[in-house]
Amino acid sequence: MEPGNPVTPTYPVRVRGDLDPALSRWMWIVKWILAIPHYIVLFFLHIAYAVVTVIAFFAILFTGKYPKGLFDFNVGVMRWTWRVMFYSWTVLGTDKYPPFSLETKSGYPADLEVDYPERLHRGLALVKWWLLAIPHYLIIGALVWGVVDAGGGDWDGDEWGGFSIPLLGILVLVAVIALLFTARYPRGLFDFLLGINRWMIRVQAYTSLMRDEYPPFRLDQGAREGGAREDSGDLDLTKP
Repeated sequence: MEPGNPVTPTYPVRVRGDLDPALSRWMWIVKWILAIPHYIVLFFLHIAYAVVTVIAFFAILFTGKYPKGLFDFNVGVMRWTWRVMFYSWTVLGTDKYPPFSLETKSGYPADLEVDYPERLHRGLALVKWWLLAIPHYLIIGALVWGVVDAGGGDWDGDEWGGFSIPLLGILVLVAVIALLFTARYPRGLFDFLLGINRWMIRVQAYTSLMRDEYPPFRLDQGAREGGAREDSGDLDLTKP
């Protein structure tokens, strides 16, 4: 390591999301509809995910191990969810339809890996999913669910309620509106959205008892771990 160039420690949860170089200007409008079959499957998979996590909790409590088959299944559910979110909601970074699979797909622009732990601390299983993660819950809540209040109003003396928009939704909306009118997905905004998603997924893995290492309080931005970026400017998307 060269002086003045410290290496950021790698967390054992790795999230990848590569911005599609041929991203359509308008397809983001209907992606959430196209992803409905995935939402239905993921609904049932997340029920299974919760059951598996409870089983793993007792296995860790009594043996100090997360059963490998159960671990692989839950990582697969997280991976599937991340691909669908990258496609249809929290980034809108690709037009490539997500595969119906728990497995890694090297050709897909979004992926997720969690290193399997040989041993886990039994006592931490009792507190890390709620007590220890509270600081992260607060920060993620502010980043993701912090709202911009559109406020109420008065039309001819009649009150109307107004509405609030989640901050993450606003950031994604800004990105796709820029894409629609300029054919450019703002690179800085893309990197920031990846950082938010990466933070959320790390905390999810920790609170799902997959790792004992405490998630870092940082936005590791960029498509790849370590902040790797394809270029420093906006991505010019010429596909109509």
